[in-house]
Amino acid sequence: MSKTYYDPADLKKFGSISEWDEELGSKFFEYYNSVFEEGALTAREKSLIALAVSHVVQCPYCIDAYTKDGLERGIEKEEMMEAVHVGAAIKGGATLVHGVQMMNKYNKLSM
Repeated sequence: MSKTYYDPADLKKFGSISEWDEELGSKFFEYYNSVFEEGALTAREKSLIALAVSHVVQCPYCIDAYTKDGLERGIEKEEMMEAVHVGAAIKGGATLVHGVQMMNKYNKLSM
């Protein structure tokens, strides 16, 4: 198997970020864990959202983690791919809408 910059084994080391700043690490994980508890959204829905966001922010560790989590929660591959497309559409739209900023600036400078 070829080496990659992102070593999948590093995902298991995520909890060790607290070693260098226990207070902030603990606060982060407390927050992180509470976000994924059942609430107005189910844990399944949150997992699907997390998978889509993982793709938008291009986090390979997150993609691995939430693909696995989604499978464990019964999320089908078609649902996962649809969520990825939703994320891609939002990211693409956000990029394109900034074109209005460019158009405004161009119009102002070219007068």
